[in-house]
Amino acid sequence: MQPATAMPSVITVPPEAQPSVHFNADAATEAYLASIPANATARSDAYFEGGYWLILWDFLYGVAIAVVLLNFRWSAAMRNFTERLTRFKPLQTLIYWTEYLIVTSILGFPLAVYEGYFRERQYGLATQTFGPRMMDQCKGLLVGIVLGGIITVLLFGIVRRLPRTWHIWGAVVTFIFMAFAIVISPVFIFPIFNKITRLDDPKVTQPILSMARANGISVNDVYQIDASRQTTRMSANVSGFGKTMRITLNDNLLRRGSPEEIQSVVGHEMGHYVLHHIQKDLLFFLVVIVVFFALLRWTLDWSLQRWGEKWQIRGIGDTAVLPLALLIVSIFVFVLTPFFNTHIRTNEHEADMYGLNASRQPDGFAQAAIHLGEYRKMSPGPFEEWLFYDHPSGRNRIHDAMRWKAENLKLFMPRANP
Repeated sequence: MQPATAMPSVITVPPEAQPSVHFNADAATEAYLASIPANATARSDAYFEGGYWLILWDFLYGVAIAVVLLNFRWSAAMRNFTERLTRFKPLQTLIYWTEYLIVTSILGFPLAVYEGYFRERQYGLATQTFGPRMMDQCKGLLVGIVLGGIITVLLFGIVRRLPRTWHIWGAVVTFIFMAFAIVISPVFIFPIFNKITRLDDPKVTQPILSMARANGISVNDVYQIDASRQTTRMSANVSGFGKTMRITLNDNLLRRGSPEEIQSVVGHEMGHYVLHHIQKDLLFFLVVIVVFFALLRWTLDWSLQRWGEKWQIRGIGDTAVLPLALLIVSIFVFVLTPFFNTHIRTNEHEADMYGLNASRQPDGFAQAAIHLGEYRKMSPGPFEEWLFYDHPSGRNRIHDAMRWKAENLKLFMPRANP
């Protein structure tokens, strides 16, 4: 299903963006932005600005759920239930985690179904009907039980065995587990939700593989994912680490994007690979995790000293403390959201510039920015972009592309006959 206000699916270069001796990056940018239908701009602005409020409501709703679990002693009751089932501590932790995830999924269902289903369909971004979407949600719940159960058992085991230094070893284990999840996701997690296949269309793959070889990237295959079964969004990504790293294009991009647009997007994804953004992200989040665990230890000690008896929580090693710990996580992430966004946005801008140099498709890149504008506000204010955007705004991306074109105009000017 394609939105009624969808952007053009082929590159139409506005006259102001055509190469000429009078080419002006600012005028070309404005011309591209002016090519977007007014109703499409209003729709994407409304969708994206509504997301600002959802960030707040998601946070507050999560806080409310944690408060209910703690103040009504549901968390303590869930712990007591696990203790009646078994005396084996790791199994108690795993059962508690399963209870917690199921209970919070049920309590959070109203907001989640509005945000992920009804709102997406309202704006023409979802293609799934309710039944298949719920099936995907159930798959996600099972994945969460397995992966979340593993890290929860490990962390509570550390807390119980190393009560004085648990925050140090907890940070180390969390970081290792995060890196492990990044490695296995392309091969074992993503295929649970979507079919990923090798892309065999030479019209698409040959320019991509040629660009990869020209930029020193040892890649033999390009992959596609059937994202259209869930969404109309166009995207690509680089995922994995080491031997599991791969570039994947979603089928919406392949179906609606021009060859120039596809090449510009893949050039961007190659930028993430060549510029070692996954490794840099790991280092960034290692620092974040270490700082967080230090704050977590102090915050848990203070909170339990004040309210632990009321909540019937026996200590940090008690599984009933989990809602409190995850509440602190949500507060930490909510407060630092602009800084996380800035880190990611910086990487994305670097990949944008690399992709322009690799693909030499500034007009394709401008069209990609317009397509992404179907669900992102194209022209935010500077503070708005800093606060809410984890990618450069569409306006800035188009301007970067047109500025690159201005600096490399000879590549696009017709050659005079000798």
